[in-house]
Amino acid sequence: MLQITDLTARVAGRLLIDHASLTLPTGTKAGLVGRNGAGKSTLFRVITGDLAPETGSVSFPKNTRLGQVAQEAPGTEESLIEIVLKADTERLALLQEAETATDPTRIADIHTRLADIESHSAEARGSSILSGLGFDMAAQARPASSFSGGWRMRVALAAVLFSRPDLLLLDEPTNYLDLEGTLWLENFVQRYPYTVLVISHDRDVLNNAVSSIVHLDQQKLNFYRGDYDQFARQRAEKIELLQKSIAKQDAARKHMEAFVERFRAKASKARQAQSRLKALEKMGPIQSIVEENVTPFVFPAPEKQAASPIIRMENVSVGYQPGRPILTNLNLRIDTEDRIALLGQNGNGKSTFAKLLAERLKEQAGTVTRAPGLKIAFFAQHQIDDLRPAESAVQHVRRMMPDATEPKVRAKVAQMGLPTMKMDTAAEKLSGGEKARLLMGLATLDAPNLLILDEPTNHLDIEARQSLVHALNDYPGAVILISHDRHMVEATMDRLWIVGDGTVSRYDGDLEDYKKLILSGARSGGGAAGGAGSEPVEIVEPQVSKVDQRRQAAERREALKPLKKKISQLEIQISRLQKTIADFDEKLADPALYTKDPARATSLNKQRAEAAKTLESCEEDWLGLTAEHDAAMAAE
Repeated sequence: MLQITDLTARVAGRLLIDHASLTLPTGTKAGLVGRNGAGKSTLFRVITGDLAPETGSVSFPKNTRLGQVAQEAPGTEESLIEIVLKADTERLALLQEAETATDPTRIADIHTRLADIESHSAEARGSSILSGLGFDMAAQARPASSFSGGWRMRVALAAVLFSRPDLLLLDEPTNYLDLEGTLWLENFVQRYPYTVLVISHDRDVLNNAVSSIVHLDQQKLNFYRGDYDQFARQRAEKIELLQKSIAKQDAARKHMEAFVERFRAKASKARQAQSRLKALEKMGPIQSIVEENVTPFVFPAPEKQAASPIIRMENVSVGYQPGRPILTNLNLRIDTEDRIALLGQNGNGKSTFAKLLAERLKEQAGTVTRAPGLKIAFFAQHQIDDLRPAESAVQHVRRMMPDATEPKVRAKVAQMGLPTMKMDTAAEKLSGGEKARLLMGLATLDAPNLLILDEPTNHLDIEARQSLVHALNDYPGAVILISHDRHMVEATMDRLWIVGDGTVSRYDGDLEDYKKLILSGARSGGGAAGGAGSEPVEIVEPQVSKVDQRRQAAERREALKPLKKKISQLEIQISRLQKTIADFDEKLADPALYTKDPARATSLNKQRAEAAKTLESCEEDWLGLTAEHDAAMAAE
């Protein structure tokens, strides 16, 4: 059990947690949510003892083992599997002691304990975790120093998962994972037998991996049972109730104040006025929930729509070194309104393909044809490092709009979602989310026809991510998205392409099918962690043009019209029957009816029963036809 009692914590003089309390029973899987900067990571530091609280305490049972991902990614010459196996310090100590122990009783105790902690299967378990996070057997034998920082952070995550702590603390673990790794981690946390507290802005992780939500809001910790969607509903209901209570209290206060003002000077009412004054003094304000407004993302619409296809590839190969292509046999087309999500492990070539589309990489073979006047915006997380650290957002925008007036430049910065107080702040002092907004705004400044986003959500909280979803759905151009955020992919994209096995191919299933594919052990080709991969597969090029797709969709809608008409007629009939039954109920609710006219009461009861039976039949028909209509729409 994790027990937090009357906890207060400050960082650099700023109060983040104020007399907050929380109890997490053993085995709880909880998501810790709150706006960026609310103090979630600070709470973790207090729990681990890295930060002393100002007041209060954190307690858990004696000998509880805490685990969290190391701040520094391992970069030694040890192999990945060796690093992971060393994370179980108890096993390591027992194995070392077993080599030198001479007392037979102690030797027996050591081997009994090794059996209890399943030491014999340790290597298999460690290998399985590494595999789930994207490392094949060959990669697991390589030294950690041969991997990039992002891949080494996965090793650090694998190490803490392998150590199986009693309390597992995960701080935004999906930030350095691809979609495949995120799906695997989500499944791992679901099955983890001990307590988990995870900071995450990924709605699907919070909906599928945890069974409760801890909300850090207004410096307090609030516990909610259920997943994130249930938490959001409960919170919305709580806000609505509080707003009603506040309105009711305000009305009562105004009424009392008016009475006091009117009768304060009248002797006959003086006592009552004084009584109301005392009541006013006792009437404390109801603590409202402060909802911080999220500045919306805005992507300017293309000034001129490019002709489809905006990009066509024929037998294209691309890579970074001559003669060593990463992707080959690319025979693809992208049209003006395409919404395409790229799936596949990190290292398979998603970013390489995005750079090819954005003209950051030149094709090594084949032909890439782009529509005349095509404007492309490209956003990638690593580009945040390319911002000029000492320059403000205003200075960045002015470089791209040298002839614009100062008000126009600042208006453009405001559209990016940066508040007035941050417009003149140096880029190096902006938060990760503010930097992402600035970079996204700079990329889309000239109203592109094609928007390419490579992991745009890493520094955004849930509210900002939802704002980005709305912006993408409002944007009229084409979008290519690389993201481990499944909710964003499902909410904004309508086509899936897999990057793997050295090429790019269309995927005809949905994300749920893809999740099953990943968790069944199939991976989308060999990534950077797993070698060169297998031979490229043939691309299935879309055979139906956009015009034909729209025509076929129109024909399907036309075929469904009779079914839809029947559903509408039934809905009208159901509404009438419900009104009729309500009329009967109103008449039958009169007690006098049964004494004055019992025959009429009997007749009305009979008519009501017949109406109720007809209503039940109509509702059954409506359900059947609706299911048929929905199935036909889904098949479309």
